[in-house]
Formats: sequence, C-alpha cells, structure tokens
Amino acid sequence: MKPIFKILLMAIAYLAMFVMGATSGLIHPMCYAYIGALLPLISAFIYLYTSYLIQGFGVATILNGFILLLFLLAGEADATLIIGFVVLTALSEGIRWYCQYNTIKGVRRSFVPFAFSFFAYTGHWWTDMEASLAAAVEEMPVGYDQLMKPVIDNVPALIVVLLLTIPISLFAMRMAERVLKKP
Repeated sequence: MKPIFKILLMAIAYLAMFVMGATSGLIHPMCYAYIGALLPLISAFIYLYTSYLIQGFGVATILNGFILLLFLLAGEADATLIIGFVVLTALSEGIRWYCQYNTIKGVRRSFVPFAFSFFAYTGHWWTDMEASLAAAVEEMPVGYDQLMKPVIDNVPALIVVLLLTIPISLFAMRMAERVLKKP
C-alpha cells in the first residue's frame, strides 16, 4: 500500500477516535469532558505509525489539520478548537523538529502536546459555558444541561485530568512503541 493511503487511513482512524470521544458524552457529560485524558491510549498508535511514515515535518499538521478541515466544513469548529489545534500542532511540530524528526525521542516528546488535542475540541465548555449549555438544551436529552453544569464548574477536576494527560500520553507512547516495534 502506498504511504499516502496509509497516511489517509491514519487520519481516518484519528477522526474515528475523535468521534468516539465526542459520543462518549451520551453516557454522561463527565465522559465528554474528561475522555481526552484517555484518548492518547489510542492516538499514540496513530501518531507513532504516522511518524514512521512521515520522518519529517507534518505528522501533527496532517492529523489535526484533517480534523480541523472536516470540523470547519461541518460548522463544528469554534475559536477554542482552532486556536487550540494551531497551538498544539505548532508545539508538536516544533518539538519534533528540535529533537530531530527521525528520532524516537522527538516522537515521544512531540506527542505530549499533541495528546491534548481533544481538549481543544471540548474547551468550548469552559470558554463559552452559556452557549454550550444552550446547545445542550437543543441537542441533548432533557436535563443534560443540568448534568453538564457541575462538570463545567469543577475546575479542580479539569486541572487534575489535564495534568494526568501527561503521564498517560508518555505511557501510551511507550506502549505503542512496544506493540508496533517501530524504530
């Protein structure tokens, strides 16, 4: 299979992971708000394999760019998502460049900011709470907004989850390395 098709498959797998994370909110708003800390357990495999295919600039750009393009086309991209993706992608690409593209050290370190990408998607809950609650009233079952409010108000839990994302992303990358055995 040609590398371009493999990269496209990785971008589609990354999209599927995003959809899975977004639909976790159907279980409970807490799932939607905090699933971003666990998604690196999946995205590490996608990122590592894509890094193997692209041993230069572009891994974070292609993966997050694909999601951003689709979200823009679907009208789902807000300022928090756009700014978050641009900043996290730039950090990932910059770290990978600094550590050298063809090193596992560069892939490991650049994955840490990339692992926060789903939080750029859910960040609108904290940056535009009123609109998020209003959207929940329109789109979700009755009472969902009342379940959301305590999750949004619990900023200490958000901080803990964001901090936990760092060791989880490092663990996930090590796990992906062992499973995929990519140099």
